[in-house]
Amino acid sequence: MAVSQPDRVRLSGMRFDATHGVYDFERVEPQAFVVDVDCRLSPRPSSDDLATTVDYAELSRAIAADVTGEPVNLIETLAERIAATCLSRPLIEEVEVTVHKPDARMPVELADVAVTITRSLTR
Repeated sequence: MAVSQPDRVRLSGMRFDATHGVYDFERVEPQAFVVDVDCRLSPRPSSDDLATTVDYAELSRAIAADVTGEPVNLIETLAERIAATCLSRPLIEEVEVTVHKPDARMPVELADVAVTITRSLTR
């Protein structure tokens, strides 16, 4: 018998303008942030009912509130905030969050700065 893998809900490329950062100019002038989440779900019944899975529209609104809410210094802190939001949903057991800051001012030319964290519930 094949071992089944957990169901996953992935939201990729969510774009927001926000004022996170260590430097004063980052707190004044909004920058682009891009967020990806990959949520692993607890087992669910075979059903065509939204109540048996994650409402990704609602989850995307909650993540938007996290990103556009109170500014933080580090994108690592922002990723933790988003992970906590995801894990507060009853069916999400583990989440991988990537926060991209593509327009970060850097001393070298680069396409993106990103942080990825993985968090899970301890049951």
